[in-house]
Amino acid sequence: MDIFGIELAGIVPFIAIGFAAQLVDGALGMAFGVITNTLLVGVLGLPPAQASQRVHVVECFTTATSGISHLLSGNIDRALFLRLLIPGMAGGITGAYLLAAIDASIVKPVVLAYLAVMGLYLLARGLLYPPRLREAKHVAPLGLVGGFLDAAGGGGWGPVVTSNLLVQGAEPRKVVGTVNAVEFFLALTISATFVFQIGIADLAGATLGLLIGGIAAAPLGAVAARRFSPRLMLVLVGTALSATSAYGIWAALA
Repeated sequence: MDIFGIELAGIVPFIAIGFAAQLVDGALGMAFGVITNTLLVGVLGLPPAQASQRVHVVECFTTATSGISHLLSGNIDRALFLRLLIPGMAGGITGAYLLAAIDASIVKPVVLAYLAVMGLYLLARGLLYPPRLREAKHVAPLGLVGGFLDAAGGGGWGPVVTSNLLVQGAEPRKVVGTVNAVEFFLALTISATFVFQIGIADLAGATLGLLIGGIAAAPLGAVAARRFSPRLMLVLVGTALSATSAYGIWAALA
């Protein structure tokens, strides 16, 4: 079946991938890029550069939908949003400019190892200790580092910022919603030139499938984040962060 010249059967796998990845990202505040890249490259066999290109474009749209969904679900802390926004964008711009001069593959295993430890800590905290909610204090530097790593390393905003805010004791659903909302502006800042260069034609086929799936799942992720208890959120985030980081370390060192 063709729609606007695109074979529907050919984009169904990409719709499924986009849906699953955004459902996890919208509910836990991380992992869209990791999951999507892993499935596109490892399962469907797309070249890494092509997979990264498509994911980068799709995130501009899925983060917008996810941010709006979290806003409507009451999951956004406005003060935290403003404290993350400018530092995150500044870090993203800096990382994009320095990308050509930095070999991100050298530091990537170190960052992934750090995130794996953070994931185990959050998992243990969720299972063994009832979370005590408190206001996060170290926000601006975290946004700066998260934005930089996201641009220079091809990902990391969600895992780095979400996990660290949770470690500081911020309310899980507010963290997830706020991090998702800020990510739209970060993705837009980093990707603006890239989007203009590749043109509208690249939105056909696989990228369109990822868009459809991701946008469809965004409201469901926001609802899930609102309904999960703080303890369950810590367990789920810790599990997702540990698993994806461990896989990233294995892939980087293999």
